[in-house]
Amino acid sequence: MFLPRRRLYWVLQVAGWALYGALGLLMIHLFAFAVAITWHLVAIQVTMAAVLVLTSHGLRTLFGRRGWRALGLGGLLWRLALANGAAALGSQLVLGALIAFVIRPPASLGGPAGGGQFVGYVLQTYFVLWLWTACYFGLHYLDRYKQAEVDRWKLAAAAREAELRTLQAQLNPHFLFNGLNNIRALVMEDPARARAMMTHLAELLRYAMQRNGTAQVPLATELEIVDNYLQLEALQLEERLRYSLDVAPDALPLLLPPMTLQLLVENAIKHGLAPRPAGGQLSLSARRAPADGSLCIAVRNTGTYQPRPGHAGVGVRNVRERLHLLFGPAAAFAIGPDPLLPDTVLAELRLPASAPQPAADKYFADEPLADKRIADERFAD
Repeated sequence: MFLPRRRLYWVLQVAGWALYGALGLLMIHLFAFAVAITWHLVAIQVTMAAVLVLTSHGLRTLFGRRGWRALGLGGLLWRLALANGAAALGSQLVLGALIAFVIRPPASLGGPAGGGQFVGYVLQTYFVLWLWTACYFGLHYLDRYKQAEVDRWKLAAAAREAELRTLQAQLNPHFLFNGLNNIRALVMEDPARARAMMTHLAELLRYAMQRNGTAQVPLATELEIVDNYLQLEALQLEERLRYSLDVAPDALPLLLPPMTLQLLVENAIKHGLAPRPAGGQLSLSARRAPADGSLCIAVRNTGTYQPRPGHAGVGVRNVRERLHLLFGPAAAFAIGPDPLLPDTVLAELRLPASAPQPAADKYFADEPLADKRIADERFAD
């Protein structure tokens, strides 16, 4: 378990300078054979460690109040040279006074430090304080670099989410446009059919608005809206539209981006079946790959694949971009002539297996679908 930053700072301060004082005692024991380790020497080292704890903490306070942590290297170095020099001199003056008037070591330990010895102590402290400031600013810059990396990742994630929402939002007006055009054509000719189309369109729009902020939905949920869309189109195309859905039960809980499957079906009808006077056949199949459990979807429609060079179409481009944003290279999407069936276009989608969502996330789980249809029909009246 990690300590809070302030407590960790004081633990490192006390432990580090205590270790420095203990190292001084060890040096005396190893190299000053004529000097015995007495309580005076221990008191001197303890006092020195305490003075350096306070001195380094005073430097830290100075760095924060003067804003030195935000300075560049050139502006920081000369300030540190002056601050460390003043701190080294001040700490040795305070330590010398405490030794002379409080600890009072015997003459056998050498007495008060002379001028040359005092300068040596100051230079030694100056060097040690430079090491301390180097560690302090090094850790600070490392922490700031890590925070910058976190902020950069957060910004990238926010941009990715905003881009994904934009791509999703581009699909919704397309549904509204088609639905309103269909209804407009039938209002005067067949009000009952227009009312039925209004019901299906309301379900499409409700789903689009509810799912616009959701990254993925179960295949079963997406199939419900596809079925509504096909019924909506069947009212307009009548016998020109023949379709079949073949979905394995174990594929229903797998997740995919909302509106993706609906868009493939819409694209097949709009560009494949609707322009043909005789219409055609649309088939949708979904399976779970035995090897890795990925979701494999195939949408076939009667027609000829004739894309304009450099113009893949808004719908197909949106599918590719959304899959790239969500899954990267783990997803695959291809559209072109069916290699097995003549006069047929095949759109294939392969997505990595994702964990199913809880049942509470089911489309319109808060209200029975039948009640919604009744409400929509009353609204249409």
